[in-house]
Formats: sequence, C-alpha cells, structure tokens
Amino acid sequence: MINNITMRNKLLTQEAQSQLTPDTVLENLKKGNTNYTSDNLTASDNSSLRAACVSGQAPQAIVLSCIDSRVVVEEVFDQALGDIFVARVAGNFANTDIVASMEYACKVAGSKVIVVLGHEACGAVKAACDGVELGNITALLSNIQPAVDTVKASVDGPHDSGNTAFVNATIIENVNHTIDQIRSMSPILSTLESEGSIAIKGGVYQLASGAVHWV
Repeated sequence: MINNITMRNKLLTQEAQSQLTPDTVLENLKKGNTNYTSDNLTASDNSSLRAACVSGQAPQAIVLSCIDSRVVVEEVFDQALGDIFVARVAGNFANTDIVASMEYACKVAGSKVIVVLGHEACGAVKAACDGVELGNITALLSNIQPAVDTVKASVDGPHDSGNTAFVNATIIENVNHTIDQIRSMSPILSTLESEGSIAIKGGVYQLASGAVHWV
C-alpha cells in the first residue's frame, strides 16, 4: 500500500542535509523500515524529484548492500530519489572502491550515516561457508572468509551452509567485520565518526518480514 497522506515532492537539499544529525538520519531510516514492513510506503512525485535533482544531490546516508534482488534498499528504508546513496556487491564487504565511494558520500557530499546491510540467507555468505571456488567468485568470497573463520571458533559444526545457526552467525559477523574494515581502511571516515559527524551502523534484513535487525 502507498501512503497517500504524504506526497514526497521535494528533493533533500544541501541546506536541509546540513541540519541533519546522524541520530536524526538513523531514526528516519528506522521509521522508513517500519513503513515498509507495514506496507505503508510514502508516495513520491518522481517527476518533480527528477527535475529537482538535475542540479545536484545531497543524500542523507549511504547504504552498502548485497546485490540480492530481494533486498530493494530504497524501498526497505522508504526513501525516494535523491535520499540515499546505495553501493552493492555480493556479500556486502568493503574494498578500496567501496570505501572510496563512502568517503565521497560523507566527506564530499555530506551524508551523515553509513549502513552496512547484510541479509538473511545470503548466497555469498553460504558460498563462503562452503568454501566454493569458481572463477572470480573465489576472490570475492575471500573477503567474507574472515567472518567464516571467526564464527567457526564459536559455533558448533558442521561449518557449512547446511547449518543455519552457523550461516546466521556468519552473516552478522560479516557485517561487523565490514564495519571494522571501513574504519581501518579510511582515516577520513574514522575521523568523521570520532567527531560525531557521521555514524556507521550495521543491520541484517529479514526476507519474510522485511524488518532490519540492527547489530
């Protein structure tokens, strides 16, 4: 269902963005997720938004998500054109290009929050748990392997995708590991966080309910 009471027709401006705090943005994202799970998305005047965004953008957050087609990030947080940056890679891990994009979003474009969004039943995490080797996928999964190795020490076997508890724990650990990587790879972002200019948060999307469980 679309929320017809509120029509989103104004682009987030740099002036409005500058007045936001990380806490305000997080609450906005959480409220948006509540709208999504209650099937009450806010209607948008996309023609007006497209016209307004030609001259620039000032998104409030950047979300790093998996490529999974079941996780439509803008809808998950009830955000419209111009509201958030979205970076996607299978397994939602951080590398130089992803972190550089986050630096642009926060240091240059003024975004206030970084969200690392994992999801339930992640195929990339399952493949890493199973030690899959296949073309370039092998190198991709090596980015998730540290989370797999960490969870092996704390969750009883079998340590493969058939063990739901093991997979779920690895999904959460992968989000936490990615956040640690962002901080260690980027003095720019870690400084902004320590100053309180941005927040870096993690969440796991639940496929059936659509809820984001914050970690």
